[in-house]
Amino acid sequence: MTNLPPLPIAPSRRSTIAVLLAVLGCALLWLAAPAGAIVTEVSGTSVGLQPRNGETVEEGALSEEEPARFANENGHAVLHGTNVYAIYWDPGDTYRHEWSTRIDRFLQDLGAESGSLTTIFSALGQYRDRSNQPAAYHTVFKGAYSDTAKYPTAGCTDPNPLAKGAVSCLTDAQLREQLQSFIAGHGLAKGMGTVYYLMTPPGVTVCVDAAASHCSDFTITEKEEEEGERNSASYKQSFCSYHGAINPDKAEAGDGSTILYAAIPWTAGYAGMSGFVPAKASDVPASDCQDGGFSPLEHKETLEVPKERTKSEEEAFAKMNKKEKAEEEKRIRLEGPHIEEPSQEGRSEFGDYAAGLADLLINQIAIEQANTVTDPLLNAWQDTTHHEVTDECRNVFAATIGTSGGAIGGSLAANLETEAGTLSNEELVSDKYYINNVFSLSGGVCVAGAAMVPRFTAPNPVNVNEVVGFDGMESTVGLLTGEAFAASGPPSTTYATYSWNFGDGTPEVKGYAPGAPLCETPWLSPCAGSIFHTYAYGGKYSVKLTITDVAGNVAGVTHEVLVNGPSAPAPASASSSSGANPGDQTHTIVNPVAAAAVLSRSLKQTLQKGLAVRYNVNEQVAGNFEVLISSALAKRLGLTGPLVSGLPAGTPPQVMIAHAVLVTTKAGGSTIRIKFSPHVADRLRHAHRVPLLVRMFVRNAAPKSPATTTVLSAVTLVG
Repeated sequence: MTNLPPLPIAPSRRSTIAVLLAVLGCALLWLAAPAGAIVTEVSGTSVGLQPRNGETVEEGALSEEEPARFANENGHAVLHGTNVYAIYWDPGDTYRHEWSTRIDRFLQDLGAESGSLTTIFSALGQYRDRSNQPAAYHTVFKGAYSDTAKYPTAGCTDPNPLAKGAVSCLTDAQLREQLQSFIAGHGLAKGMGTVYYLMTPPGVTVCVDAAASHCSDFTITEKEEEEGERNSASYKQSFCSYHGAINPDKAEAGDGSTILYAAIPWTAGYAGMSGFVPAKASDVPASDCQDGGFSPLEHKETLEVPKERTKSEEEAFAKMNKKEKAEEEKRIRLEGPHIEEPSQEGRSEFGDYAAGLADLLINQIAIEQANTVTDPLLNAWQDTTHHEVTDECRNVFAATIGTSGGAIGGSLAANLETEAGTLSNEELVSDKYYINNVFSLSGGVCVAGAAMVPRFTAPNPVNVNEVVGFDGMESTVGLLTGEAFAASGPPSTTYATYSWNFGDGTPEVKGYAPGAPLCETPWLSPCAGSIFHTYAYGGKYSVKLTITDVAGNVAGVTHEVLVNGPSAPAPASASSSSGANPGDQTHTIVNPVAAAAVLSRSLKQTLQKGLAVRYNVNEQVAGNFEVLISSALAKRLGLTGPLVSGLPAGTPPQVMIAHAVLVTTKAGGSTIRIKFSPHVADRLRHAHRVPLLVRMFVRNAAPKSPATTTVLSAVTLVG
């Protein structure tokens, strides 16, 4: 087993929060576009093609140009959950059970892992439609069926039929006709919640049109064959799979008559297989329908190239017999582009080494699932050149598995019998797969999963009424930003949210991560990536951070905090001592519970609009806010004010430069803006960074003796 090292972690702390380039993402921002159109119309039929890999990344050659915008401006439909069926159209019973078993197992695993964060499908929830509901990872495998209906008369001419084992050439129209008949004959569901995967066996070529301009097979010239080139129009317009929609009512968002399907013809090649004989050696490699013959070693896509023999190796080769030379030549050839079979099991029940070829088709199914969920009617999430969510990341196989996190498992070296390596980058249930990554709007990178790991470090034991900091920005959030839709108009930017429960009965604090422009909007403030809190009573408290990313994925973490000081008092007693006046009762003073956090971060905006402070109280209170600055900084800036007392031990001397009155009528929270005087504002403009403390005093209306609570919050305003 070879474990590749994890991707390098970006040095920026914020970038670690925004995207998981180290474990689940890819450092490749944009790859050169695959050859041919992606979502295209062929002879009046619109399909989302997954072309063979004619143009791709060359060693070290990445596109630095910003790509066309990836968008769904009109909010066209995505799928909010899918039921999937596998249909094997195989009247000749040539689709081996070891292949169908592996494919069915993948679809079963896909359903069983619904909601998991460690697969490409968890990243698709960031893609929404006009309903503003995500393309959530909710998949149900409804089962498989082998359709033995006879093939119709060939509707197309195979560009390059097998020398032995050729069966037929079927058009997309023939596949659609058979699928509709099959669905009707078995009373199966239609509509925007079901996807059918239609598989055809080796020897059957599928073409989109009768003219065979876009086929799962291709032909090349003799010169191209000799030189190993792929420049023919037949190759460039060939495909590995495609998805489409039968929409008889032409419903813009689909309806109950819509049939969503993907055609998965046999494009896995014939490596290790007996019984099917290619017409040319060029028909054997199938890596152009998997990873393009690129290795993910060192976390960059590097073209697989045979190593040149050294002088000593040449001498050793010259001494080999004919059989040994043939094996050595094959081994060297397999150092070049070759396929990956994570389920490779050696000799199959059929006596050959072709059982693992199903892994290549599984990658195509995964690709079409991602594309169908985000672009079911071929009018939703694409870029302006009609590339879909997997097309932007062609040949990118960053990982989610491995004991070190993000490590690609298996061996890159190809086995001589299977002619395949065993690399794997995703694990569903307990099965390993090699699956193409998908594009993420958040950060514009290719990802292998949602990448969400909530983290914060609990403070050491503290005392009551001390300010305690909780930094949720230690967390990893891959899907930090996305697009949200209203009932009309273009989409707007939305952000992941952080929610804190401090375990002491105070209101839960929820808000955006710092840096989100909306974090000052009252309905979702304060900024809650990092937050301060003050405990009124001693005890052990469970603090929970819950993060919700833009795909709706939720994850949380809990740590305990020990607070030293008197425990919360018991409820007031209504009993009276013997002989005392019955009207006299014993009352316990209960401090109000309060929390405050400064929302403002920009010095310029604060001087214009005031210092925004979000507060929460558990009852009716009255009090005030004080804005404090160190006396040393105040002196440098030419500011004067009263020196304050009662601060925690070790706090530098502070002077008050602004204040505001607080009066509430009930429990709850709000935001107050504390304005600076013109003189103070003028002096603060000369600073680039201004550390401030905000002290909040509140007292309740307790009988006989009001109780007081103090909350201290810190902030640094940056010019």
